[in-house]
Amino acid sequence: MTQALQDSEVAANHRQRLLEGMAHAVASRGYADTTIADIVREAAVSRRTFYEHFNTKADCLLALYEAASRSALAVLRGAIDPARDWQEQVEKAMAAYFGCLEQSPMLVRTLFVEILGLGAEGLAVRRRANEDVVAFMLQMINGGHGMRGIHRRRTPLSREMAMAVVGGINELVLQAIEDERVDRLQELTAPAIALLRAVTRDAG
Repeated sequence: MTQALQDSEVAANHRQRLLEGMAHAVASRGYADTTIADIVREAAVSRRTFYEHFNTKADCLLALYEAASRSALAVLRGAIDPARDWQEQVEKAMAAYFGCLEQSPMLVRTLFVEILGLGAEGLAVRRRANEDVVAFMLQMINGGHGMRGIHRRRTPLSREMAMAVVGGINELVLQAIEDERVDRLQELTAPAIALLRAVTRDAG
């Protein structure tokens, strides 16, 4: 192994530990009360190492949001089983998604609420994450990839309607946060499925 490759692996490991440190810190303290000292202590790295990867605490939160969004999308992709009917796949995917979120209530509050407090950068990273989910939906529903038994639409699902579904599900999560029901996000599975079914049903 070359020195450059070793250095790259060490850097990747440090970055991952910092993201995990950020996640642990905000899960126990909340974002506002989390300091860089808390993050590096949780990550077991130096403050210097933190600044080799991030300029500010907000930068670390943005990176954590992106990583968490990729993980959530991976959960959705992993729930697609070509051997199952469309309805079963949707139910499994939604239950897996909300189950994933339910495991870290404090982190959910941070990622869904406090990310918006980072201004334009927070909105941009949230928009990119939503766009990735929309692209996944359009690929699965319009392309029928792995969707056995899916009802064939007369017209393709539009990007706007797919975004409406993603936005609606996000609002369900935000409402659950406001109602202090973050530890019961699995309860959102049924309304989320109903919303998706309504939108993917042909109007004509």
